[in-house]
Amino acid sequence: MNASMDATDACDLRFGQVGLACVRVRRVDAAALCDELERRVRAAPQMFARAAVVLDLSHLLDLPDDGTVDALLEAVRSAGMLPVGLAYGTSETEALAKRMGLPLIAKFRAAYEPATGAPAAVAPAPRSEPAPAPTREPILAAPASGNVGAQHHAGSVRSGQQIYARDRDLIVTGAVANGAEVIADGNIHIYGGLRGRAMAGAQGDEKARIYVSDFRAELVAIAGQYRVFEQIPGDLEGQSVQCWLDGEKLMIARL
Repeated sequence: MNASMDATDACDLRFGQVGLACVRVRRVDAAALCDELERRVRAAPQMFARAAVVLDLSHLLDLPDDGTVDALLEAVRSAGMLPVGLAYGTSETEALAKRMGLPLIAKFRAAYEPATGAPAAVAPAPRSEPAPAPTREPILAAPASGNVGAQHHAGSVRSGQQIYARDRDLIVTGAVANGAEVIADGNIHIYGGLRGRAMAGAQGDEKARIYVSDFRAELVAIAGQYRVFEQIPGDLEGQSVQCWLDGEKLMIARL
């Protein structure tokens, strides 16, 4: 018998929607970058310690040289995060990614396209998506085609699960556990408790909203603007709330 016929494959390779944190560099200062990221990790270690992040250089006036980028990557590592690639940019960014031996992550193209001629000093505030837990169950995603309605998920979303509604709203009729994520390109409606993470407007829709019946979230985000909760404010804990963007500020209020 041919040995190749009864040999076990060394691995399986699959692609899927993955939550990544994006570190948008606003000025080339490795020490300041490390300090800022360390502050974020200290504030929410369960979110950002060893988080997989993408380095976005698109809002700098000039693309840094290889040595400077290497220093920025080391600053991210020193802060306790794990850089996994560069965000989509120009052809120069692509060449830089190849030289650095890093993948180019095109997921952030729509949300992070640089404004023509805009200096870094007046760039919008960073839009960071949260990083995934180290180990996840298979992602439950349903691609949209044509004019479709909201995606429904009946029952609870367990810790380690990630539900993604592409090009549509997401309705969850159950609880979202700690360590679980629900993501939608449109709005998110949770008719149950939110103890995990909810991210609406995942492709940059700033008009998206999040509605929760029982608010106890780890994190909520809209179009990349996020709020992390170490402790839920007393007037919001366990309440029915809605989340929306007011400019670049994520607002949360009781319904």
